[in-house]
Amino acid sequence: MNPKTFEKPVYLKQGKYLVREITTVDEAIDFLEEWPEEKRDLIHETAYRTCLMAHDGQKPLGVARDAIRAFGKKKGILEKAPEVRPINQVSGGRVPA
Repeated sequence: MNPKTFEKPVYLKQGKYLVREITTVDEAIDFLEEWPEEKRDLIHETAYRTCLMAHDGQKPLGVARDAIRAFGKKKGILEKAPEVRPINQVSGGRVPA
């Protein structure tokens, strides 16, 4: 496990039909850096700073996860974990009949 990996991923809507899985503080930072500048506000700034501090070891990773999750909730883009199961890699990607 990467030392900067969240205990549980955070799922955020990205566009109309896509959901992005955020599993690390680096991914959270990337997501926040990609957020449109005209939509940035105090909530964005707080989440971004918190994630940067967690990346630098100044805050626990759980705090960064909570910050990106709160950002998503406030912006209306927080999603529940998808109920999709991964394809069995042992069968070479084939679904048994």
